[in-house]
Amino acid sequence: MLKQLENRSIPWFGIGITSIFVISAALRFWGLGRFNTLVFDEVYYAKFANNYLTRTPFFNAHPPLSQYIIAIGIWLGSHLPFGNDNVNGLAGSLRSTFSYRWLNALTGSFIPLVVAGVAYQLSQRRSYAFIAALFVAADGLFLVESRYALNNIYLVILGLLGQWCFLLALSHQGRKRWIWLGIAGFFFGASACIKWNGLWFLLGAYMVWAAAWVMRWARLGFKSQESEDPTFSLQNLTQLNFLHILLNLGFIPILVYSLLWIPHLQMNPKPGFWDMQNEILHYHERIGDGPKVHPYCSKWYTWPLMLRPIAYFYETARNTSETAPALPPLPAGAVKVIYDVHAMGNPVLYLLSAAAILLLLLLLAKRFLKRSGWKSPPTPSTWIALYLVLNYAANLLPWVKVTRCTFLYHYMGASVFAALALAWIVDHWLHSVKPRLRAAGVTVIFLILLAFVFWMPVYLGLPLSADGYKIRMLRIYISGLPPWLQQWLPNWI
Repeated sequence: MLKQLENRSIPWFGIGITSIFVISAALRFWGLGRFNTLVFDEVYYAKFANNYLTRTPFFNAHPPLSQYIIAIGIWLGSHLPFGNDNVNGLAGSLRSTFSYRWLNALTGSFIPLVVAGVAYQLSQRRSYAFIAALFVAADGLFLVESRYALNNIYLVILGLLGQWCFLLALSHQGRKRWIWLGIAGFFFGASACIKWNGLWFLLGAYMVWAAAWVMRWARLGFKSQESEDPTFSLQNLTQLNFLHILLNLGFIPILVYSLLWIPHLQMNPKPGFWDMQNEILHYHERIGDGPKVHPYCSKWYTWPLMLRPIAYFYETARNTSETAPALPPLPAGAVKVIYDVHAMGNPVLYLLSAAAILLLLLLLAKRFLKRSGWKSPPTPSTWIALYLVLNYAANLLPWVKVTRCTFLYHYMGASVFAALALAWIVDHWLHSVKPRLRAAGVTVIFLILLAFVFWMPVYLGLPLSADGYKIRMLRIYISGLPPWLQQWLPNWI
């Protein structure tokens, strides 16, 4: 199968990638308007998007691009001949739930394809691209975030598009290189205009480029890093000079970020652009941290192990025919069905991908702690490991200094590169001549898909019995352990 995926004359790769997209889209659109309410931060983003349509002034603690996109989705969705079964006025106007969610669902469906593009551009291996897309498609957090009017999906896809175009630029010369770098700068600026942490994708590009120059300068007598294989793009990093970076990955992102504020400032002229940036900064500095601020606050170091996912929606019913939410809440004895939406990743994928990043970091350390490791040009595998580890670090480590309440969804940017790292290792195992490694690769894929199916009810908000809910929240297993041990185990409820 893997040999077939590598064979360009056989369409298995296209069939596989198309299947991933179709299944991802089906899961995101299935029952999209079922919960006729505002779920989690839809109370902000759906309302803000509607405010643009009604020209109602408001203050937003984030840049405006995601609200523009959701507003476009609402306007288009309001003119569609379908999706108008569930309607409410919670966003400020009478809107269907489908109208403010469908564009998120469509956008999220494309993320596995963009990840496949990044993986293929890194390695020129179709099998790696397919496995990476499969892993991201099986991440429950991406599925949940895609099904509601939230903004993290846009941040991730725009940041990844910037990374993809950055890699494409390395594979071209002359004017085409400038064009791809300019497009990359556009996407990086747009990602920052979703949330400021969209800049971490741009930081990753800076770090990879800087690391390439450091390695070149460290190898005395080695004059060029150009590869004999021009399709392997990362080896061309030092072909990018300071002017490339300054104009395309400096000036263009700033320009794009600034221009995207114009529609918001036309409707909300005060505070002005610079005052607005200051207001956003001070707003987040004032939020604080801890359970008193929000019960699902979590520190950055807990994210790779997914110790504190977020409950986006929880309602109870007497039977599956009742429409959720059923208000007021039912007494405990009357609850027969639980509707729960948990913003949580795939537990197996998270654990294994964290281990994969750690393994790549150890392999890089082993190489560069040896004096000989600096003298010889890196192998393609070293380049890929370096790219993945640095981008993972760029998307995770800046949160160390953040003092406000943070959540698991802030890990989404880093988790993509962790999934890419795991896919890289699994792809190598599947190509190994050793049966044990091939079996290990198949086992990892099977366990990730099995976990995705098992936790799917809390991704999609499907009806669960009380016991079924406790099993998926691990309460049945944890409740029987000693209290001192329980406090160190995942607290998912």
